[in-house]
Amino acid sequence: MGIDSEVLQLTGPCDRGLSTSDASDVRSAHKRTEFGVIPEDWRLLPVRRMGEVLTGKALAVNAPGQQRPYLRTKNVFDGRIDIEDVLTMPMTDAQFQQFRIIPGDVLLNEGQSLELVGRCAMYRGEYPEPCAIQNQLLRFRARAGVSAEFSAHLFRYCQQTGVFARIALQTTSIAHLGGTRFERLLLPWPENEQEQRTIAEALSNADQLIEALGRLIAKKRAIKLATTQQLLTGKTRLPGFIGKWKTRKIADIANPYVERNSSAVELPVLTCSKHLGFVDSLRYFKNQVFSKDLSGYKLIRRGQLGYPSNHVEEGSIGLQDLYDIALVSPIYVVFAPVEGVNSFFLHSLLKLDSYRQKFATATNSSVDRRGSLKWYAFSQISVTMPPTDEQAAIAAVLSDMDDDIAAFERRREKTKAIKQGMMQQLLTGRTRLV
Repeated sequence: MGIDSEVLQLTGPCDRGLSTSDASDVRSAHKRTEFGVIPEDWRLLPVRRMGEVLTGKALAVNAPGQQRPYLRTKNVFDGRIDIEDVLTMPMTDAQFQQFRIIPGDVLLNEGQSLELVGRCAMYRGEYPEPCAIQNQLLRFRARAGVSAEFSAHLFRYCQQTGVFARIALQTTSIAHLGGTRFERLLLPWPENEQEQRTIAEALSNADQLIEALGRLIAKKRAIKLATTQQLLTGKTRLPGFIGKWKTRKIADIANPYVERNSSAVELPVLTCSKHLGFVDSLRYFKNQVFSKDLSGYKLIRRGQLGYPSNHVEEGSIGLQDLYDIALVSPIYVVFAPVEGVNSFFLHSLLKLDSYRQKFATATNSSVDRRGSLKWYAFSQISVTMPPTDEQAAIAAVLSDMDDDIAAFERRREKTKAIKQGMMQQLLTGRTRLV
């Protein structure tokens, strides 16, 4: 089944939220507890009553036993297990039996930053060999009559809403959930296992839709990347275009602009730097306030491009098409294409890895030797471009692909928000599934 078909099949109640036909809102027969108001027939019980809690094995490089694989915090994310980087340490047979994990175990980060402590996922046998856990993780193994899937969703809700952070013990920058504190934590549990399973199924369906949308977005990004490489290098030509491509210096196709901020009107401040996480944005700058004093900042107008002179080798180039006028930090070089050069095409071209390498080379050999690439050195780099009409056609194709990806990203974020609302309603019993 293709990813598009999978997304369509998964689309349903998760996209709409819980409708009146899917659930009944029980407002009577509730009780007030330490956790909040929960249904009368739910129980507020410590975690240890619902499952066995175990702290993983302490790392001991020179301990007796043979090398055994183990998972740690780097392997446990919200709702998923990552086995890209699994380490080993020596364990005896008895130790390995004690700390071994099996499908259905819920793993939680015992030590993390305060906002991430307790991040958890259910282990579904992702690692192809038997493996254990290090003491950076806690293992919850559900008892008979308790849904492990429901438990995993309940723990994820606790992490996301700060329940774990409130009971964690913080030392320096690391917060520790603590096996004892975790197993004593009182949480609401439906008495009926079937209700637990029904809630878990609804939330897992939402997760599956989010994951399917993620795979579809990744697929579309890969197609966009391949298309970009083909069209921007001339390896593939759009139908009807046969004009010869020409190689020219950036200085011949763009001009620098230096306009300092003197406006009394408050203007948005933009950035596209990698260290702020926006280097992969092929099209836009992002809003970012660097400083309250913006007197030395530069104006950047719609259609102009800019790059931070100390990060351009990372591909940090932005096209400003968010506002008529905005501001960028003084370290930015602002430039605009001349007439006959499509700004979106030029921006996409300069984001190619081949140009990033050129920027890195020019940066390392720049006159000031301080790891920055000023306009003069940047403008001497050569680019190869087609005639104006083909630039516009290529830009239209790539822009449409960006818009398509953005639409699916918005849909995924909407689904995540709906799922969060479902967790709040279902895991507290505010909404009961029929």
